[in-house]
Amino acid sequence: MSVQLNLNKRQQYVLWATVRYYIATAEPVGSKTLVDEYNLKVSPATIRNAMGNLEKAGLLYQPHTSAGRVPSDSGYRIYVDRMITPSETLSREMELALRDRLNWNNWTLEALMRGAAQILATLSGYIALITWPQTSTARLMHLQLVQIEPNKMVMVVVTDSYHTQSVMVDVPPPPENEDADPDLLESELQILSNFLNSQLRGQSLTALSELDWSDLGREFEHYAESIGQWLAELARKAHTPATTGIFISGLAEVLRQPEFSELNQVQTLVQLLEEEQEQLWPLIFESPALEGSGRRVNVRIGAENLLEPIRTCTLVSSTYHRGSTPIGSVGVLGPTRMMYENAIASVEAAADYLSAALS
Repeated sequence: MSVQLNLNKRQQYVLWATVRYYIATAEPVGSKTLVDEYNLKVSPATIRNAMGNLEKAGLLYQPHTSAGRVPSDSGYRIYVDRMITPSETLSREMELALRDRLNWNNWTLEALMRGAAQILATLSGYIALITWPQTSTARLMHLQLVQIEPNKMVMVVVTDSYHTQSVMVDVPPPPENEDADPDLLESELQILSNFLNSQLRGQSLTALSELDWSDLGREFEHYAESIGQWLAELARKAHTPATTGIFISGLAEVLRQPEFSELNQVQTLVQLLEEEQEQLWPLIFESPALEGSGRRVNVRIGAENLLEPIRTCTLVSSTYHRGSTPIGSVGVLGPTRMMYENAIASVEAAADYLSAALS
């Protein structure tokens, strides 16, 4: 949500300097401070006049009488949309850290996501949020049928996002005039597992129930109806939203910032992150990137966040993909007094890395 205002060069520079100073110090800034800190070749009165105009435009405000100014949410918005470029240095550092510290050969997906969140939190300096890959977009990598009771078996599916899905199903009765033979059934299930793997590997889970099984081999004809039912059940489970779990790291460091000095605010934020993630998850995963910004990240500043516990925070997020399909999201959450260049660069780099790794 860009703020449409025409600022002259001096006003733009004063806004930029005010935001930079406040990000660095968390202290309201006055005109003389800006002149001294940024070696401005004009008088404090001239800067004071520019700051007054910015305050009238709603981009700066005084937290209390006789104090200096601080940026408003609208001021940060113009700063983000018009005045910064994501840090290439931090982007490279993030990419190298993820590549060097994560072990895709030996770690579980949970360990990898948790490790990525820790790296993102450390390098950005903010709370890192990474969602699970969503199984509704997953493709089948391996399937196995396992008998667990005389008339029951489990169909286990491993997806290309390393999730495991399972469905408890009934074993179809043997053909007429044939007795049930446990050894024969086990052998048939293995053959059937191999056959299904050859037919289904690479298929989307949600599309399995739509496949045409009319050309199944004669040796599996008595399984055909059951297979359709099993796969329909698996597809139904895949359509059900997967876990909305979010890997979170960096909470302790951010809560030391002066913006989180009130206990009540900290409690509501921690409750949201630890107990009410289902509210936060759609805000991260379903938020489109800013239109016309040229960036692949969404930056929600202060009151732009719909959830009350983070309306004094900034949420920077981006999706990671398999091919062109978004399957999860990466974000950082911190005070509006945020190093936006670093936050945007770190989120972009982490999303790019996960997209490449999971593809």
